[in-house]
Amino acid sequence: MANKARVYTRTGDRGTSQLLSVGRVPKDHPRLVLYGDVDELNSAIGLALAHDPAPPLPDQLRAIQHKLFKLGSQIAVPDPDAIGFPIPAMAAAETEELERWIDAADADLPPLKQFILPGGSRAAGHLHLARTICRRCERDLQALHRDEPVPAPVHTYLNRLSDYLFVAARHDNHRQGLGDVLLERD
Repeated sequence: MANKARVYTRTGDRGTSQLLSVGRVPKDHPRLVLYGDVDELNSAIGLALAHDPAPPLPDQLRAIQHKLFKLGSQIAVPDPDAIGFPIPAMAAAETEELERWIDAADADLPPLKQFILPGGSRAAGHLHLARTICRRCERDLQALHRDEPVPAPVHTYLNRLSDYLFVAARHDNHRQGLGDVLLERD
């Protein structure tokens, strides 16, 4: 019978973590911060899925979760050539897929004439939360990119993903018959 691996390693007890191709770095290293943000984003999307968003969102959101794992691995490995095995890379086609989903959902929505507030259905509320986490990912990506280059498809995917999450939240509210939560004008 095989022994089960422990969840804990104790290697990070002194405030460092391992980055492949780099070695041990402080836990607040910009790469660790960013892929922690991406992990949080993926969890927020999982929470939105747990609240049964309207079709076709479940299939799209699951596909996005898989893409975020790929994106996270690309962030976590600054020099893929140095590790001896391939790291899957983001491609322009993945952003184009998001754009198709945005355009299809947006075509069914009423035009925006004023600002909306996050909310509505439970799934939409969690999609709005995911959108704000995605925006933080974008900000932390820029902070990392100033010192260490990150491939352009990572930038464009995260930027388009935040747009997708906004439209997906509106789409779920619309499909649930709730409409947008409008900002009241004074």
